[in-house]
Amino acid sequence: MLPNIPAFAVVYYGILRLGAVVVPMNPLLSEREVQFYLANTGARALVGSAQFAAAATAGADGVGAKSWLVDDDSLAQLIAERSPHPRPVPLADDETAVILHTSGTTGTPKGAELTHAGLNRNQAITARTLLQMGPDDVVMGCLPLFHAFGMTCGLNAAVASGATLTLIPRFDPRKALDVIARDRVTIFEGVPTMYTAMLHAAEDHPFDTASLRTCASGGAALPVPVLHGFEATFGCMLLEGYGLSETSSVVSFNHPDRVRKAGSIGTPIEGVEMRVVDETGNEVPQGRDGEIQIRGHNVMKGYWQLPDATEACIVDGWFASGDIGRIDEDGLYYIVDRKKELIIRGGYNVYPREVEEVLYEHPAVAEAAVIGVAHDLLGEEIGAAVVLKAGISATATEISAFVKHRIAAYKYPRQVWFVDELPKGATGKILRRKVRVPRTETTS
Repeated sequence: MLPNIPAFAVVYYGILRLGAVVVPMNPLLSEREVQFYLANTGARALVGSAQFAAAATAGADGVGAKSWLVDDDSLAQLIAERSPHPRPVPLADDETAVILHTSGTTGTPKGAELTHAGLNRNQAITARTLLQMGPDDVVMGCLPLFHAFGMTCGLNAAVASGATLTLIPRFDPRKALDVIARDRVTIFEGVPTMYTAMLHAAEDHPFDTASLRTCASGGAALPVPVLHGFEATFGCMLLEGYGLSETSSVVSFNHPDRVRKAGSIGTPIEGVEMRVVDETGNEVPQGRDGEIQIRGHNVMKGYWQLPDATEACIVDGWFASGDIGRIDEDGLYYIVDRKKELIIRGGYNVYPREVEEVLYEHPAVAEAAVIGVAHDLLGEEIGAAVVLKAGISATATEISAFVKHRIAAYKYPRQVWFVDELPKGATGKILRRKVRVPRTETTS
C-alpha cells in the first residue's frame, strides 16, 4: 500500500523472492477498504506508507495483520537490520504471483490471480515488440505501480529491460513535463486524461520533450483529437492499446512497425488471441459489434476463491472482457464501449464512448463523460457532464447542438451540465459510474 516511490519496487520484488503473493493496494483506500482487501486475500502483513498511516494501520489491526509503515529511508534501515534471504524460493510458472483487485464496477472488487509466467511474458513482449525498451531508455513512472498498466509496462518492463524508471508519486502535468526534460525521458506511459492535461499544460508552460520517442496510452479510450494534438505538439509516436487487470495487463496494441489507425486498439500482442462474439458465443462478422473475448498466456488463473465467477467469465480458455468491440477490414480492433455502460434510449443502443468522441471535438471541451439519465418515457436519456477548457466559454445548448449535427439523432445529449472536474480512479481514468446528474440539469 505504497505510492510511486522506490520502496514500492523493493517490497514488491522482496515479496516475490520469498515465494509469497503480492496484493498491490491504492494508498488512498479507506480503512474499510483496506480491511476488505486484506480479509479477502487472507493477507498476513501490510507494508504501508507513513504518509497514509491511519487507514493502513487501522485496516491491518481490524483483521489481525502485521503492518509496517515505511518510506524509502526507513525501509532501507529495516532491511539493514535483517539477514538477507539466501536465494529466491523456487516456484512453478503457473503459481500466483499477484492478486490484483478489479475496480469493482459491477459490485464488490474481485481479486484476479496473475501468475509468474503470465506477468513475465506479458512484460517481456510489451518491452520488446511495443515499446522496444532497452538499457538506455528512461521510462516515466506516472502510472500507479499498484495498477496493472503501471505494474507491467512500467515497473516490470523497465526493471527486466535494465531501463531507468523515474517515478512521480502524484501526477501533475507541469511536473511531468519538467521531469521529461530533466531526466531525458524516452518512454512515457499514461491514461488519456494525462495526455489531455499535458496537452493543455503545454500551452502556457515551457517544455523540452525532444528526448521522447514513444508514448503508450491505455486504461480508457483515447479521444482521437487528443492523439493527433499530442503527436503534433510533442513530436513523438503515441500508441494506443488495450488491457485489463485480468489479462496481466496488455491484450492488444497499435504496433509501432505496423499500420496505425486513430481510435483503434490495434491487434493482439504476440501469444494472445482475440475475437468478437454475440450473446450466444458465436463470432460476429467483420464490422459488427459484439463482446471482446481474449485467450492467451496473459489471462488470469481466475478470481481468488470465486470459482463460480471464474467459470462464468472463462470458458475453454476464453476470457469474456465485458467490453463491446468490433474488427475492421484490416483486422484492427476497436472498443465501442463497456457492455455494462451501454445506454438504451427508447430501445436504441447508445455507447457513451461514441458520443464522447464528438464532444472532445468541440473547441471548448476539455473533458466529458456521457451517462444514461433516467427518463419516464424513453427509459434512459443521454446526459453529458462537461469540463470546459480554461478561458473558453460555451453554453449547454451550444454543446448539445454541436453533437446533434455530427451524430445520429437519438444519440446526442439532450442534457448537458458543466462541472469543475470529473470523478477519476487511481490511474486518472474517468469513472462514469460516479458521475452525478445535478438537480437543475440543462435540457436541450
